[in-house]
Amino acid sequence: MNEAFSSVIKKLISSGDIAEDLLKLNITDQFLSDDSHGEAPLKRLNAAFLLMLSGRSHPLFDKAASYIEDRKSDPRWTERAEFYLQAVGDIHREIEGACSLDSDLGRRLKELSLLFEDGRAPYDGMETIDRVRTVFFPEGVGVSRNREELIRTLRDRRRIKITRLNPVPINDPAREVLFTSNVLLTLPPEGTDIGSFDIGPSLREHLMDVFREEQLYWYDHPVQIGVEIEKNEVVYGLRGLAEALRFEKQRGTVQASSGLNCILSVSVTHRGLQSCAKEYIEGELRKAKGTEDLKVYIFTEADTTALVEEILAPVARRFLGYDGEALLKGVFGVDGEYGRHYSFLKAVTALWQVFIDPEVGAAFKIDLDQVFPQSELVGETGLSAFEHLKSPLWGAEGLDSDGDPVHLGMLAGALVNERDIGKSIFTPDVGFPSEEIRGDELIFYSTLPQALSTEAEMMTRYDGDPLDGCNCCIQRVHVTGGTTGILIGSLRRYRPFTPTFIGRAEDQAYIMSVLFREPPPYLRYVHKDGLVMRHDKEVFAGEAIKSAALGKTVGDYIRLVWFSLYARALPWPARRTKALLDPFTGCFISPMPFTMAYLRLALKAATFFENRDERGYELLKTGIGRLRKISGVTGGNPGLVKDLYSREKEAWDVYYDALDAVEKALKGNDPFAVKLKKRAEEIVRGTRIEIEA
Repeated sequence: MNEAFSSVIKKLISSGDIAEDLLKLNITDQFLSDDSHGEAPLKRLNAAFLLMLSGRSHPLFDKAASYIEDRKSDPRWTERAEFYLQAVGDIHREIEGACSLDSDLGRRLKELSLLFEDGRAPYDGMETIDRVRTVFFPEGVGVSRNREELIRTLRDRRRIKITRLNPVPINDPAREVLFTSNVLLTLPPEGTDIGSFDIGPSLREHLMDVFREEQLYWYDHPVQIGVEIEKNEVVYGLRGLAEALRFEKQRGTVQASSGLNCILSVSVTHRGLQSCAKEYIEGELRKAKGTEDLKVYIFTEADTTALVEEILAPVARRFLGYDGEALLKGVFGVDGEYGRHYSFLKAVTALWQVFIDPEVGAAFKIDLDQVFPQSELVGETGLSAFEHLKSPLWGAEGLDSDGDPVHLGMLAGALVNERDIGKSIFTPDVGFPSEEIRGDELIFYSTLPQALSTEAEMMTRYDGDPLDGCNCCIQRVHVTGGTTGILIGSLRRYRPFTPTFIGRAEDQAYIMSVLFREPPPYLRYVHKDGLVMRHDKEVFAGEAIKSAALGKTVGDYIRLVWFSLYARALPWPARRTKALLDPFTGCFISPMPFTMAYLRLALKAATFFENRDERGYELLKTGIGRLRKISGVTGGNPGLVKDLYSREKEAWDVYYDALDAVEKALKGNDPFAVKLKKRAEEIVRGTRIEIEA
């Protein structure tokens, strides 16, 4: 047991100035509350856990430990009591290990403990908060007080000196760029009258069968089959993309006859939805109108499996002498955690280049709750969306602030919220929050570094010296799921991917897989100033977002664990990864990830309970279930994540090696390769939907 850590927790949760002013919680009252009704014991278990972390010197330690032990014998609470006991042990082991590996962390923890113990730390605003955060959340220290200085410093760290602009940039985005996005599809709520839906009888009957299936995957605000057209994210996003294309035609950026190739991955919550996803989306787009200029291809897990079994695996066996079918199926697909479809939407464009159209040169991903605000883009930047994509910065070479050579093969734009676009497209979509913190925000408040990196990276303008967008630009670390692109040549050269175990921030995890892949130049995102999409999620999906809020919160805890373990699994020092990814992405790389996840869950729930908010119970039930699962998978095997990464890297190497080999064979008119090309074209053609009735 780490005495300094226990001492700090004890001081934070005990009655007195620090606890009342910093956490604004009364954990003692929560523990001593009546537990004879309903789910009340869960509140007491949560409080008992925090009391146990305070160490044996806390007057309620023995009573708290006994309470958790007693609940183990009650079948209603066994799993949750066992979770808390395991969490106590995990935390103390992790803290000891982290302090032994990082003497500076141990020193900061000891100093904080002494500061609290000798009474020299009455609550005095941000100074005391920052002293706590030096241990738990160093990325947030000083952000509120030194905002402008930190923005300048971060921009300097991100600076790239251009040594060569791309001599052959994208010239015709409508022809050369594959636009990609993901659809999350689920059943309507139970009890819904499916008979009232405007869908075909065969689809209606099929949905009745799917209702009897077990749910396999859970996603943030998925599209519910049967939702009104105006609230359907697929319709909304594709209409917006088609409207952007019409604007480009009127502007003369693209030919009047141009269409856009749009690849959609469809991730479903129930396996039975795979076979009806195309029919459903096709029907909705036909009813909606306005997307006729798009050539939309829909890939479900069934389609990706067909590509592996009939194309990729035979190529690997024939040209590589390698039976990689099982490996490829593990990574090339769309169902599962978010990382799986994110990697697919990049990787499939390389397959497209080899088998379907060698003239495509880039992929650009959008989210379907985002649209290009073309009039505002031209008004404020002088360029339309497609004109921004033609920048020679995309594919340029340069030197970073450490003097290391980099290749800017990836592109990142920015977002503006719909409610803010009237001010300017350069209004940050995440602003600096109030420091009126409660509970878990004391020890982890990611909105602070998120706002900092949004200002420093996404809002950078190339309008002066040295950041002129020609000789000097910045690289992006903080990116969003949409408004990002990659040149297919860079994709095939570097082979980045998001591991399939990543369920949140899959966009930011993508580059981590190759962050310091030797030899340089290192693959990086270039920031394209003025390439902004309007984020409209609150306009039509507000209720769905609210209903998914607790799941998203727990996903944030899971993200902290996976990112931390993933950084340690990469073939370069975790500290090097974190140094580049700080402050925002890097704040999820912690030397004590399980400790932080458990504490954040417990303090967030306690905050709900303090406010008599029943959501505390739902948060704990969801959080305990998911954290218990992840700790069970990874806790006993430190090398597991490294093994998972290595296996998935091997799979993607097989994928790209296979494409390289079959591409060479096609140039030589190899009969086997030609036959596979025809079959690949058939599979892809079968995924296209007919929008015009």
